[in-house]
Amino acid sequence: MATVLSVSGSPSVSSRTQRLLRHLDDRLLAQGHDVVALDVRTVPAEALLGADFGHPAIVEAAELFARADGVVVATPVYKASYSGVLKALLDLLPQYALAGKTVLPLATGGSTAHVLAIDYALRPVLSSMGAAHIVQGWFTLDQDITVRDDGSLAVAARADEALGRVVDQFSAALGHSPVLAAAG
Repeated sequence: MATVLSVSGSPSVSSRTQRLLRHLDDRLLAQGHDVVALDVRTVPAEALLGADFGHPAIVEAAELFARADGVVVATPVYKASYSGVLKALLDLLPQYALAGKTVLPLATGGSTAHVLAIDYALRPVLSSMGAAHIVQGWFTLDQDITVRDDGSLAVAARADEALGRVVDQFSAALGHSPVLAAAG
């Protein structure tokens, strides 16, 4: 089984991006992977903004990346790019922190005008960090993600199906054939 680092690049406590990512983590767990969550918003701002490479939280984050076989990176899209808090963390990781790793980029946003942010903003940075394989990512519209009154997540059927496919492709790229859910 592969170890997957699941990175939420959202600065928000009530983030749809983070909730969607944890929903996808459940799918990876069901496929037999070990999933380790990293919410970048929990990394101290003074370490990120002060570029404190030696801060214990930055060192720990770098170690999480080093131990992972694969990395899922999810971000909300702001101003046609990934979040600043994610950028701050990526800047503090070793140059080739993704060397030899399979990476799944995911993004959320309010408009389809931002759909290319994965390919034109996030993917080049992931590639420059040495990712061995960046699988097809997915952009999910905010309107397709609903948090119910009980806190559970509802994802529009077409988005959930597409997300399932990209997660299964990521899982297969890690060398583990996904267990497909029964149609129902």
